[in-house]
Amino acid sequence: MIKGVILMNDKGKPRLVKFYDYHPAEKQQELIRRLYGVLSSRAENVSNFVKVDSLFGSDARLVYKTYATLHVLFIFDSSENELAMLDLMQVFVETMDRCFSNVRELDIVFNFNKVHAILDEIILGGQVLETSSSEMVKAVEEISKMERAANSIMAVPSITGWQGR
Repeated sequence: MIKGVILMNDKGKPRLVKFYDYHPAEKQQELIRRLYGVLSSRAENVSNFVKVDSLFGSDARLVYKTYATLHVLFIFDSSENELAMLDLMQVFVETMDRCFSNVRELDIVFNFNKVHAILDEIILGGQVLETSSSEMVKAVEEISKMERAANSIMAVPSITGWQGR
């Protein structure tokens, strides 16, 4: 089971945090600080797989990858394959790239709803739902169409004269 997904910048500021187990806000902040401490202290030539038993309990693992100034972290237990998680991470980033055309940190900040929708298309309740980037892009485009349609319904001008009848 996937326990969490975190996107943070190279200064340790979280840009997306999604835990699939309940953690109070204070504990989430502490976990993010400690995870950033682990990442920032690692050399560049070491593996992207880390055991994080002390943070998330027994058999918890972390896989991370750095894209420009963003660190993408997946926390999961031993029931998931480490290489499959690395591949899933790549699919997530590729999907964001396709939706935002070369995703940047600001895209994540200003389009957090879309990023959450992408993540929800991939993972729901800690279980992997979809691994096809093209299917996820279709689903996100469909969600965007529905949002635009809902917004256009709200923007209908009022009809004068009907209140007086």
